Amino acid sequence: MPIVAIVAVALAGALALIVYGVTRPPRRSYLVTPKAFSEISGPVLKVTEETWANRDSTQARGWLLRGAQGAPAVLLAHRYGADRSWLFNLGVKINETTNFTILWPDLRGHGLTPPVNWTSFGAHEGDDIMAALDFLRSLKTPKEERLVADHVGLYGVELGAYAALRAAREDTNVRVLVLDSIPHNPDEIVQAAVKNDLGITIRPLQSLTRPAIRIYFLGRYGNTPSCELAAALTGRRTLLLSGRDAGYLRDSTFDVARCFQEPANLEVKTDLPLTGFKLPSATGEEGERYDRRVIDFFDRMLR
Repeated sequence: MPIVAIVAVALAGALALIVYGVTRPPRRSYLVTPKAFSEISGPVLKVTEETWANRDSTQARGWLLRGAQGAPAVLLAHRYGADRSWLFNLGVKINETTNFTILWPDLRGHGLTPPVNWTSFGAHEGDDIMAALDFLRSLKTPKEERLVADHVGLYGVELGAYAALRAAREDTNVRVLVLDSIPHNPDEIVQAAVKNDLGITIRPLQSLTRPAIRIYFLGRYGNTPSCELAAALTGRRTLLLSGRDAGYLRDSTFDVARCFQEPANLEVKTDLPLTGFKLPSATGEEGERYDRRVIDFFDRMLR
């Protein structure tokens, strides 16, 4: 009995450390900031740091690039372990081409010194994106007129894609979705984080992490399948992207594509040589082709 108790305590301690580790994603310096970008491109680009309240009364933050009055807005949501700077260049290009307003939020638990220290792997993040959309709709021009049109678009990679899909199910004004390398469910993000970020490949520990996550969140951990979320969408123009560099997410993206109920509103490209999962490391030509595909879709579908 003492030996069993020692083993049980050791296992519980190991699981506690694993859960704490994966719910606090790795944080690095931003790849680029608006200030650094403007030093290269000139002072024309006016990106501001903004904050707003999430629906659970926590704080959120993001970079904002204002577009034309009455034009739509696009929100870009990064993957697990990344931050808003990973999608900065893409957002600037969307704005330059379309004059849409662009918002880059740091998802909770991500970025330098985040106002919320932990991630929920998509459950709370879906609500956070809806709060960010509320913030976009509250923006005013200097004449106190609404800046952003009712219809908005969402772009997301992995965790960001799942959160965007979750938000789109609730917000019918989300008219266009570009989802890159979407997982089957949040459990897959947890499993990938345990393996890739913590380096734990012991299958029993990986399997036990999932129930440990549920205990940690005291029943508030949402694991709704992406297929169920996709099946609930109607009247949305959706582009699904993935490729070889996304690993298992290529297969999950292909599976989720079959769950959409309106094939006429869906475009699928799962054979890309480059995805948003590794966009910051792209060469100029590869990155430009990827960016152009995303920009053209928003330009055609969101106006």
